[in-house]
Amino acid sequence: QVQFVESGGGLVQPGGSLRLSCEVSGFGSDYNAIAWFRQAPGKEREGVACLSSTDGRTYGEFVKGRFTISRGNGKNTVSLQMNSLEPEDTAMYVCAIGYDGALAQAMMANEYEYWGRGTQVTVSS
Repeated sequence: QVQFVESGGGLVQPGGSLRLSCEVSGFGSDYNAIAWFRQAPGKEREGVACLSSTDGRTYGEFVKGRFTISRGNGKNTVSLQMNSLEPEDTAMYVCAIGYDGALAQAMMANEYEYWGRGTQVTVSS
């Protein structure tokens, strides 16, 4: 059974920072990609950042150098450092895992088999 432990969301002022963490257990392959997606009310889900099995990194165009995804202490643990947050970053951020590959690294949602419950990020003054 695949399980997620997501943490780090919260309320932050514009220009502030947050660090999200996602620990995944029970996925039966080391050849995997772990990604963060986000969805705001009334908007489509979009890929934020992806970490491949070989530590390749992919980011959504809107990130513009503000976010960094990295591997944590555990092999299937990733962190997302988010700096220079803007009100437009307000969304539910959800961690997902799937088998690695070009489409997963392009953050095609259908490539991700398992999804966490998410953590809310709110950027507001």
